[in-house]
Amino acid sequence: MTQATRIDATTLQQWLADGVDVRVLDVRSPAEFDGVHIPGAFNVPLDTLGEHAEDIQRHVDQTVVLVCRSGMRASQAEQRLARTGMGNVKVLEGGMAAWERSGGKVNRGVARWDIERQVRLVAGSIVFASIVASIWAPGMRFVAGAIGAGLTIAALTNTCAMGKALSMLPYNRGNSCDVNAVVDQLTGRA
Repeated sequence: MTQATRIDATTLQQWLADGVDVRVLDVRSPAEFDGVHIPGAFNVPLDTLGEHAEDIQRHVDQTVVLVCRSGMRASQAEQRLARTGMGNVKVLEGGMAAWERSGGKVNRGVARWDIERQVRLVAGSIVFASIVASIWAPGMRFVAGAIGAGLTIAALTNTCAMGKALSMLPYNRGNSCDVNAVVDQLTGRA
């Protein structure tokens, strides 16, 4: 991703205050979005963006700013939209964390742990339990090794199978957005 496809929180705040015609797409899970989001943002979770990318590309002419917690999922979303030929896409640098640090307005709901924090808890717990269990069952050390290898692969490929699995849990569905309805709103079909 080139620097030109990034936008900082202060610039986005100014655009929104000035009424610049921009669409903010939040690609976090519905539960994360329910917890805190930029007012006026649309929730299109990353795991469902692929099936709607072409509709968004065909019908959304405005600049699209992609938002997640830190910028990683938004960068993945940018790549998916770029494959459709969509060139009017920016990633909010630093994500919601940077937005909140800069004093950007937010809508708050029920606070939930974001997916990345859940992955750290689950992976860390499995590694810790495997090491302790290996005292009695030496083969358990391989479970810890497998988790370590998985996290390494996730970092190198910028993907996370554990995060994807966790996003399907009821806890992470929040008020489970109807992505088709959101896409209809985005594209003016609602």
